[in-house]
Amino acid sequence: MKDWKILEIDPWIKDYKNDINLRMDEYEKQKARLLKKGEKLKDFANAHNYYGFHKVKTGWIYREWAPNAKGLYLIGDFNNWDRHSHPLKKINGEDWEIFVKGIRTIPHKSRVKVMVDYGESIQDRIPLFARRVERDENLDFSAIVENPRKKFKWTDDKFKIKNHDLLIYEAHIGMACEREGVGTYKEFEKNILPRIKKEGYNTVQLMAIAEHPYYGSFGYQVSNFFAPSSWYGENDDLKSLINTAHEMGLNVIMDLVHSHAVKNTIEGINLFDGTDYQFFHEGDEGNHPDWDSKLFDYHKPGVCHFLLSNIKYWLEEFHFDGFRFDGVTSMIYKNHGRGENFDNYSKYFSMNTDIEAINYLQLANELIREVKKNAITIAEDMSAMPGMCLPIKDGGIGFDYRLSMGMPDFWEKALEKRDEDWDMGKMWYELSTSRPSEARISYVESHDQALVGSKTTIFRLADSSMYWDMEKTTHNIIIDRAIALHKMIRWITISMGAESYLNFMGNEFGHPEWIDFPREGNNYSFHYARRLWSLADNDLLKYDWLLKWDEKMIDQIKKNKQLGNDIFRLWLDNDRKVIAYRNGDIVYIFNFHPQNSYDSFQVPIHDKGKFKVILDTDDEKFGGLGRISKDFIYESKNLENTDYDGIEIYIPSRTALALKKVK
Repeated sequence: MKDWKILEIDPWIKDYKNDINLRMDEYEKQKARLLKKGEKLKDFANAHNYYGFHKVKTGWIYREWAPNAKGLYLIGDFNNWDRHSHPLKKINGEDWEIFVKGIRTIPHKSRVKVMVDYGESIQDRIPLFARRVERDENLDFSAIVENPRKKFKWTDDKFKIKNHDLLIYEAHIGMACEREGVGTYKEFEKNILPRIKKEGYNTVQLMAIAEHPYYGSFGYQVSNFFAPSSWYGENDDLKSLINTAHEMGLNVIMDLVHSHAVKNTIEGINLFDGTDYQFFHEGDEGNHPDWDSKLFDYHKPGVCHFLLSNIKYWLEEFHFDGFRFDGVTSMIYKNHGRGENFDNYSKYFSMNTDIEAINYLQLANELIREVKKNAITIAEDMSAMPGMCLPIKDGGIGFDYRLSMGMPDFWEKALEKRDEDWDMGKMWYELSTSRPSEARISYVESHDQALVGSKTTIFRLADSSMYWDMEKTTHNIIIDRAIALHKMIRWITISMGAESYLNFMGNEFGHPEWIDFPREGNNYSFHYARRLWSLADNDLLKYDWLLKWDEKMIDQIKKNKQLGNDIFRLWLDNDRKVIAYRNGDIVYIFNFHPQNSYDSFQVPIHDKGKFKVILDTDDEKFGGLGRISKDFIYESKNLENTDYDGIEIYIPSRTALALKKVK
């Protein structure tokens, strides 16, 4: 048995050596099951280049994977929806094929379906590998066969992925517009990409890209895995968006949903060949108890072929730079992590662990590196599974980063308490703790906290006062507190040593409304499914202060290379609500006390020299009171009754500041 490096990196895992060995043995067995001798995963993951519609010199070839179907018939505009004129022929035990003579026989933008004969019934289905799916005026979904005269021309060949120090801007194309309606790829490219670039973020994370029939699902109920969502425009419009982002130097990563699939049969892949086990586990095991969706059987070669090919397709066809894998916790535990608090290592290594799902994620990460060496992979895992972000060769699962999902949970709980009751020790622990050698993405809130049923940070802080007192000429102590803490909470979260940082669009300037997609309960209104950018751009409103702060904060983090460093704690005082720490060359001091300011607070720095404030939340440009001098030089000295050097400094209540050594 091999001694995997993970056992050295995290000594707590040594008691579970056999579990790591089992995981890795099964991984090698699965690779051997899938790959021919000498074959790589990128050679295997080509289902999209075989199945579906492919133009050849004399016509079209359409192939389908439907092992248990009794018969398949291609129907569409091209044959006036004749249900029997174009039968597919079964060419082996699993695959079907038809050749349609003549390129123009199936014109560009033809609507097609495949009628599947199940023996006792028939159903019109969307082809599994459809690359575009559209709904008509009757909300009837069809696959669209595309044969444009001009192919999209990429101009991003000089773009290089930045796979470290990520500053991620999480965004939803449809709700990125200010008008009441569904935003488009082109609108996002024109209006939002420049905003993201100006604000200083370097990575765009796009949600809800794969086709989903229900707009309000936020893209998490995928029906057609190879079709970019037609809600937002044409396929080439998505390519143009990504191409433009690359020309601006921005990474673009995709929210990838391989954790489950919509259960629909009319639009989706469920029961495609008449069996519930073609893609999914049989019976109850194949149903997610909370999401009302279907769960993949990751052990099946056909499922791996489908999903791994899907990964390669998005990387190559649309030039995505990586993926944020959704629902990883649900995948890697047989009970989907429901009700677990994961408070000891035995919870990670037990009969509850789904090794087949873990092996799939390892395969996915290995494939991604083969296709695009520097691509980014992020795991959405609330359990903090050890080894999630360690290399596969070391016994890990292979992701680059995991979302630090404990951080927004901490802030939600803190904001339910009085400021006086905040626990500085817990704050330090949640923001600084990480698995050994594993990279984190810190964040205060994502789209999850912005949805109806939850609350954004600004809404928890200000509530209804936001509707009346956000003009700069007004004064309201609730809003004063909200703005002060909104800045401090973001700054301490991004500066505490995590390797990367994430923000959901609009939250950087304290967007006042929650997200509520059109549904029966709100009369199908788009009023709360949009972003009010005009609020941030109005310099008469306090949102302007928050936007300017976020831009300056991001700039300070980048210029001083604050991501991924070891953090040295200088002072933690729970009674006075003060935290001080050093990140590289920068000394941070946070005073969370709601009333108490400290005239000559002694902060140990353990360094001789002169220091100067470079940024503070109390600056009037950001809605502060201007109580901190940017010109004063603080010279360290031996602090009274101690054996270490430090400074004495004035730190006002609800204020944070950063100092840098003056050369």
